[in-house]
Parts: sequence; structure tokens; C-alpha cells
Amino acid sequence: MNAEIYAALAQLEKERGIPQAYMMEKITQALVAAYKKDKTGYTDNVFVELTENDMRMYVQKEVVDGVITPATEISLEEARKINPRCELGDLVNVDVKTQNFGRIAAQTAKQVIIQGIREAERGMIFDSFSSKEHEILTGTVLRIEPQSGDMTIRIGTGNDRTDAYLAAGEQVKTEHFTEGDLIRVYVVEVRRSSRGPQVIVSRTHPGLVKRLFELNVPEIESGLVEIKSVAREAGSRTKLAVRATEENIDPVGACVGPRGGRVGAVVDELRGEKMDIVVWSEDPEQFVASALSPADVISVTMLPGTKACRVIVPDDQLSLAIGKEGQNARLAARLTGCKIDIKPASQAEEPETAAEPAEEA
Repeated sequence: MNAEIYAALAQLEKERGIPQAYMMEKITQALVAAYKKDKTGYTDNVFVELTENDMRMYVQKEVVDGVITPATEISLEEARKINPRCELGDLVNVDVKTQNFGRIAAQTAKQVIIQGIREAERGMIFDSFSSKEHEILTGTVLRIEPQSGDMTIRIGTGNDRTDAYLAAGEQVKTEHFTEGDLIRVYVVEVRRSSRGPQVIVSRTHPGLVKRLFELNVPEIESGLVEIKSVAREAGSRTKLAVRATEENIDPVGACVGPRGGRVGAVVDELRGEKMDIVVWSEDPEQFVASALSPADVISVTMLPGTKACRVIVPDDQLSLAIGKEGQNARLAARLTGCKIDIKPASQAEEPETAAEPAEEA
């Protein structure tokens, strides 16, 4: 029986990657629990001894003159059959034949072992995917809920594969997928649960854009260019603030790439989403002016003691600065973390009135 167990565990480790030592611990716990359930009165005196290729269970009993509690005591005559040199008061390890367990006890052991396998597999999957948080993975659309639109995405391969959850709110409204389609997703979070690891993914998260640029721009990977902030309205437009960590590096040019190839790869993956790449600056006024690109800016004035500013633009640039339905100003506010109040040059001398500043998100 023991040889069969060791062979099965070796096969389990080879096929599923579950360490033998982990499963042996579960099996010993199962055997002890099963024996205690099958035999009343046995507590902490039951243990399993493991060797490199064998496993034996023992019940430790005290040698006594007259046995009152068979679960913990053994007569001197019986003890000397195990060890001829035993004396009264000694402790003797009595070998237990595991194949003699009752049916219920054996079933208990089997259930614990199966549960141990499940826990090991879930733990390995969790460890595998928790290291992939904030990464991009490719998966297959497994199922789309007809009512909610939530998707189940199969990610990973072999023993490391699992199902990820893509909520309807994390999907881009202009994108349409069907079951069986390949999809690239951003891993937002990996959670533990009683049913195994839960992998939460997104197509709308700003981190998806950030990671795509990191994958497509070698200067970001090498640290020559740094992404400072991202503001995104998924499926429509994203603003990206970048800075160079060394002189003579053009951070915007690096992200755009030769003939626009690098930014083009990101736009293709995001199915036509527009990209505004601007230079980050420690000077908040300069940063706000850059963030409102492609509009020209005459001046930016930070209001003392606040994270709000007043921006003056040429009259013919007002609509461009604000953007369609306020999008350009809104994204600039999120990118910079400032409240932005935009006014045309013709109203620059007028007292501040009704115009609502763009709020940071």
C-alpha cells in the first residue's frame, strides 16, 4: 500500500506540480484523523512516521501491570512482544495496520487527501497569478452572461490555467467580443476565495495603457523614460504624461516611435483609442499647459493654497481646450490632479464667474 501511495504522489508531482512533501503532510493528517474517528479514546498518542520510501502509523502506549485504558496502555507481556527489554512505565510504539481501518475512517482519509490536492492546486494557481498582478495576459472568451454581459476569460495554460472575471463595467463599450475570441486583459487583482483564486481583469483600467507602452517602448523598459501619470476614458481618449530620466532623451518621441510605430501598436490594441502624450513637469503651471494639448495655452495661474488653476487660451482655441463634451479639460484635470478653469483671452480681465472648473478624478 505504501509503495502505491509513494508512486501515486510521484506521478501527482510530475503531472500537476504538487510537491510530494505537501501531500505527505496531508496524508499523515488524514490517517491520524481517520484512526481517531475509527477508534474511540485515542488522542495525541497517534502519529505517523515517514521515511524516504515508507510510511508507518503508531500508537504510543504506556507499559502497565494491569490495563485499564486500552487506547493508551499496554500490558508488560504484550509490550515485550514488541521490545523484549520493556519494563513497567516505559512507552512503546505499537504498529498500526492502516488497511484495517473501518470503511468510514477510510472514507474520511480519502476526503482529506482529495481536499489536500484541491488546496494545493488552488494555492499553486494563486501563487502563479498573484505574481502577474498589473500585467497583461492573453485569454479566450469562455462565456458571456446574456443578462449582465459579464465575461469569463480562460487564462494560462496546462496546470496553471484558471478562469478570470471581466465585469461588464470593465469592458470598453465600443468593443465587441464573442465566445471563443482571443482577448488581452489587464490583471487588476488576484483574490483568495473558498472556490479557488479569483482573477479580476479589465479592458478599461489605465494600467492597461501604461503596461502596453512599457511593452512597446524600450526606453521605458530600460528606465530612460518614465510614465508619471495616465488619465483614460476607455475607448475614446487617453492622456499620458512622461518624463526623461536623462538629458538628450525626447520622452514623447520615444513613445511615438519611428513613423509612429510604437504608439500605433498601442492604438491598434485599444482598437483606435486616441492617445495624447505630453511631457510631465515639476512645475504645475507648465504641466497643466502641456496636459491641455493639442490646444495652445497663453497662461496658467495656480490659485494660492489650492490645487486649482486658471487657464487663459486664445479665443479660437477655447473649444479645443475644453474638448468635446469637456473631455480634453476633464482628462487634463485627472492627469495633473488640478482643478482647471479655462477662459478665453477676451474674458481674461473679467472677474471669475460662473464657469465650472474641470474636476480632477
